[in-house]
Amino acid sequence: MGIDGGYVRGAHQQGWVEVIAGKSVVAFRRDEEGEAPTTKCFGFVQTYDEKPRRRLWELMKSQGMQENQQVVFLSDGGEDVRRVQEYLHPFSEHWIDWFPITMRLTVLQQQTKALQQERPETGADVSKRLESVKHLLWHGNAEEALERLGDLTMELSWIQARSTAAKKVAYGIAEFEIYIRNNVEFIPNFGERYRQGETISTAFVESAINQVVSKRFVKKQQMVRRDKPA
Repeated sequence: MGIDGGYVRGAHQQGWVEVIAGKSVVAFRRDEEGEAPTTKCFGFVQTYDEKPRRRLWELMKSQGMQENQQVVFLSDGGEDVRRVQEYLHPFSEHWIDWFPITMRLTVLQQQTKALQQERPETGADVSKRLESVKHLLWHGNAEEALERLGDLTMELSWIQARSTAAKKVAYGIAEFEIYIRNNVEFIPNFGERYRQGETISTAFVESAINQVVSKRFVKKQQMVRRDKPA
């Protein structure tokens, strides 16, 4: 089950309303008859829905869910969405999405380009070590990845007073380290899951979020992602 959040403008009030939405997929592999797995979308507003857990259970039950079956949740690691999924089904697997991890690392790699222009050797070294961090996280070795991120932050702190590029990279790495530390227990071995044909990203939820919000709130424009309220 992929879950995410977003904001829509309140219909009869100023400001924004947070919507939790997602998609429930019975299985990502096709069955023996070649039929696609059944999927259903859901959505609710936390401040208005008094029984979100009951509604989600009814949705999963309609897909053949049994009381003792395990549910696997995927999200972007945001604290608010994680609290929601733990409330909805506490005895489940809760994993972070690979997509926000690799996107953050891509941004950091872009930032190292300015550092490489200013300090070629240092910039190239930082870029190479960030790639090793990505490799460690892909294989679920979050603790060692955190150690390397901490080392990078410390080493860059020695030169950031004399380098704007180093300061920017150091700040980005420190933020990324906090993000990984906050989600360390939810980082699986992505490589292993990928080899087993299991999903590692909530990309399949993106269209569902806009679909749910469009139908429920009669919105023509796309919903604003939860981390970017206007």
